[in-house]
Amino acid sequence: MAKKAKSTGGTKIVPLGDKVVLKRQVAEDTTAGGIVLPDSAKDKPQRGEVVAIGDGHTRDDGEKVALTVKEGDRVIFSSYAGDEIKVGDEEYLLLRESDILATY
Repeated sequence: MAKKAKSTGGTKIVPLGDKVVLKRQVAEDTTAGGIVLPDSAKDKPQRGEVVAIGDGHTRDDGEKVALTVKEGDRVIFSSYAGDEIKVGDEEYLLLRESDILATY
């Protein structure tokens, strides 16, 4: 099974095992009523797009099981899931597939 990687200006992010790299959705600048939010009041979105996936889970018997998400999937994930990483000027979120709650 080939690993999926995200190339970022010469740097390649290759998640291992059941890890997934996401690009977090941009936070809203205004409320539904039109109020402009300062940076300190913006919540980090719990939605993002999958940019790279690992090669899958390893079962107890040693067999690899492919991940259910794929590159380009839009997902909803747990609030405090994963680790934020910065590669070049881009920020990503590295988390386990099990921290993903749904696709949309």
